[in-house]
Amino acid sequence: MVISVEYRLAPEHKYPAAVEDSYAATRYVAEHAAEFGIDPNRIAVGGDSAGGNLATVTALLARDRGGPRLRFQLLIYPVTDLLDNSPSMQEFGHDHFLTCEAMDWFTENYLPGRDAAREPMASPLNATDVRGLAPAMIITAECDPLRDQAEAYARKLQSAGVPVELKRYEGMIHPFFQFGGILDTAKVAMEDAASALREALGRAAPTSASL
Repeated sequence: MVISVEYRLAPEHKYPAAVEDSYAATRYVAEHAAEFGIDPNRIAVGGDSAGGNLATVTALLARDRGGPRLRFQLLIYPVTDLLDNSPSMQEFGHDHFLTCEAMDWFTENYLPGRDAAREPMASPLNATDVRGLAPAMIITAECDPLRDQAEAYARKLQSAGVPVELKRYEGMIHPFFQFGGILDTAKVAMEDAASALREALGRAAPTSASL
């Protein structure tokens, strides 16, 4: 079962509105698992880009606020550092679909103020402790400005003892995962993601859920 969360959007609803909505929805699903027909012990969170950021932060909040206990995180080129100035941001931040200017615009509209970009709930790469989080698969694209920050978060998790499968797809740009209709590599990435979810949650789809 896949559950899509309709969280509040910026700029009308600034950070941390989307964060709190994402966590609240995850907790609600776990607490009402019987109504959804799922196993509350087999829940994953996932998302791409900004959604990957919210999935990452939801996993942190689930640990710090006493649940629900998550089984897996599927993070597709997630935003983990809103102040990123890494080599991939400099190399691919122009003329590769997602630009530095666009990221600045998103950040300005999302946050109530620039200082909030340093907070772990906005930039999870700044979290001081990521121990005990759910295992993760992190997908990145070679020609994506967000590549280095996502891979840095993967290394941060690995250093804390969190099982992580990191896969970079060569030659791909930021939104490639959505292009399964035209890109063979996107189809491969989707199959890889589905396989990771099956392994993490088990093959009995009616009793598992992903948010």
